[in-house]
Amino acid sequence: MNTVFAVTLVFVGCCSNVVFLELLVRDFPGCGNIVTFAQFAFIAFEGFIFEVNFGRKKPAIPLSNYVIMVTMFFTVSVINNCALNFNIAMPLHMIFRSGSLIANMILGIIILKKRYSVSKYLSIVLVSVGIFICTVMSAKQVVSITMLTFALLMSARMGIFQETLYKKYGKHSKEALFYNHCLPLPGFVLLSTSIYNHAVLFSQSSPVEIPIIGQSVPVMWLYLLMNVITQYVCIRGVFILTTECTSLTVTLVVTLRKFLSLIISILYFRNPFTAWHWVGTAVVFLGTLLYTEVWSGIHTPVKGEKPDKKTE
Repeated sequence: MNTVFAVTLVFVGCCSNVVFLELLVRDFPGCGNIVTFAQFAFIAFEGFIFEVNFGRKKPAIPLSNYVIMVTMFFTVSVINNCALNFNIAMPLHMIFRSGSLIANMILGIIILKKRYSVSKYLSIVLVSVGIFICTVMSAKQVVSITMLTFALLMSARMGIFQETLYKKYGKHSKEALFYNHCLPLPGFVLLSTSIYNHAVLFSQSSPVEIPIIGQSVPVMWLYLLMNVITQYVCIRGVFILTTECTSLTVTLVVTLRKFLSLIISILYFRNPFTAWHWVGTAVVFLGTLLYTEVWSGIHTPVKGEKPDKKTE
């Protein structure tokens, strides 16, 4: 029952989040900083109450390690937001972020000297080809593509650093979620001008009446509120899923969710997407599914073999 609930949270929360994000950036492409700040502040506030018990609970992982992780996390978030300033299409943005698993694998080979099966190396080629096709078809967005590529590699490096911390201190995903969103908050002072300017613009947007309370609020503030809530629902759903299912199942659900979000973005918002973009997208997701060994994972229960151990 918890698994079904978690999957529902992931699909409803994450897909809705994409919709409200696109509603925001469609009118204000540079609003990424205020959106990120609102998300960070909300998750940090919730974690301060329910995770660290108003600061009384000491972290299991030393704060010095979190500072390093947070620096990378904050950098990735800001660069992704800056890429949106160049009016990059949301579908292309999602395709690049779908390559995070493969980027993590490549850096794992270089930094941790890991070795993988032939199928996983093939998945690298497929994802790389898919992203290359989509990139070529969006060649006019060179600056934003460069920024997304850097953010992708930085995110993968952060994932490797997080993996080494978990091996040393144990898995503390809720704690990491809190500190990753709390410690960067002072850094938003550097972005205060952008945040303030967009707050003013949001306040000047068209009013919309909220049926339950009968009050009118600027529509952009409503979109922002819904974006923050759905982002939280999405993250909570993924967290529950990791405690209930195997890592394979979690990866498959997240991958399918990204694909559904992509379809919604293309069809509902009529984003430009050529036949070659579709080919590139299909190759990216095929490579991702190949990496997660979905087919063997499905084949194993059919044969009555023992499933993978659940993610802790």
